[in-house]
Amino acid sequence: MTDSFRVGLIVPSSNVTMETEIPAMLNSRPDHFGEQFTFHSSRMRMQNVTQEELEQMDDQSEQSATLLSDAHCDVLAYACLIGIMAQGAGYHEESESTLHRRTVENDAEAPVVTSAGALVRAMERLEAEKVTLIAPYVEELTQTVIDYFEASGVDVVDYETLECPDNLEVARLDQRNLIDIADGLETNDSDALILSSCVQMPSLASIQAAEDRFGLPVFSAATATTYEILHELGLSTQVSGAGRLLDGKIN
Repeated sequence: MTDSFRVGLIVPSSNVTMETEIPAMLNSRPDHFGEQFTFHSSRMRMQNVTQEELEQMDDQSEQSATLLSDAHCDVLAYACLIGIMAQGAGYHEESESTLHRRTVENDAEAPVVTSAGALVRAMERLEAEKVTLIAPYVEELTQTVIDYFEASGVDVVDYETLECPDNLEVARLDQRNLIDIADGLETNDSDALILSSCVQMPSLASIQAAEDRFGLPVFSAATATTYEILHELGLSTQVSGAGRLLDGKIN
């Protein structure tokens, strides 16, 4: 017997990566799990990754959650890390609570995760107190991410920011370069490497290779979000070839 789950994705209008990487991971799970996933998206307008557009985008998230709950999704994922972090430290908790409340009010209660919250909780699960990260944002927004992590008790020991404000251009960044970029960063003193701190910057095909290369947990906003989706559905968190976070052994 196959269990079917509806996954709702709240995404920026210009995002094209989250709707490929998350389905790729969930659909790659072994057949013996007996699962089928369908994916349903609601979009928030955002073209350029700037503070102003991020604030305007986030204002649309409640309507997106309501619309997705019309489809009675089993879990919702707000898939824009910087959209949450740009609103201030700890905002993922407020957002998750507010969006969950919208599903309840629509008589279609579903758990809600955010990619920002997923990344913070992934570091807790991996007991990572010091991390190295790669981000596509302009310097100011990458500093926002660093401040957000540090407010949650995680020290960023080194980072690279790619200064790419056009969100569609972010999706075209070549993930094959990520390992070379990480090679130039300090990782010896880190507990983990965040290969992509943005759900729009592709990294899935490089996660396991980077973990094998650097010998420490490697994850991304997308793999962390996938973990949370599976966790909220009460399913095994095993996805082959997607790094230690998704090896099915992390609680």
